[in-house]
Amino acid sequence: MKNPKVDLVISKDSKWENEVEKLRTILLDCSLTEELKWDSPCYLYNKKNIILIHSFKDYCAISFFNGALLSDPNGLLIKPGKNTQAGRQIRFTNVSEILKLEPLLKAYIYEAIEVEKAGLKVEPLNNAEITIPEELQLKLNAIPALKEAFEKLTPGRQRVYNMYFSEPKQSKTRETRIEKYMERILIGKGFNDCVCGLSQKMPSCDGSHKYLKK
Repeated sequence: MKNPKVDLVISKDSKWENEVEKLRTILLDCSLTEELKWDSPCYLYNKKNIILIHSFKDYCAISFFNGALLSDPNGLLIKPGKNTQAGRQIRFTNVSEILKLEPLLKAYIYEAIEVEKAGLKVEPLNNAEITIPEELQLKLNAIPALKEAFEKLTPGRQRVYNMYFSEPKQSKTRETRIEKYMERILIGKGFNDCVCGLSQKMPSCDGSHKYLKK
């Protein structure tokens, strides 16, 4: 069943509206539940996140939360970032690509559902295996309060910050990201933790608070 909140988001996506609508139809044909999370269409099985639809500048994509566990016999899955552990994408630039791959896409979707049914999870890397970017280390050395706050975060929260800060190729962009999230770190919040206190899913923020009635 289509979710009205998703209708609204798709209608605003002038560049990829047709592609996203087709992907949406395929996902709903696979008996997934549609919700809006992180401002994106999200598809669930037994209330567990399976797939997101994302729109980017150069492509749209379906993103599998545990895509690293899929067999990928056709080599369609793309690792979105060098430090990404579980997530994988299949990317598209036009509707014809989606139509051509529809049978394969459904096979991947059904496999993702089976992975969830089996309770399989990607084993996280040890925090020591992810290098702190130089720009963050300099900030930690220069600001004792920031260093103390960062070290108090759980290993998982530290890992997410390290991955996000390390992604850009340019040092200036890495510095900008760190500056943007310093205040969040100083108050003990992880990258996805809700800072407004209104999210229906605490401490992680799924964006649901944006739709709460005041």
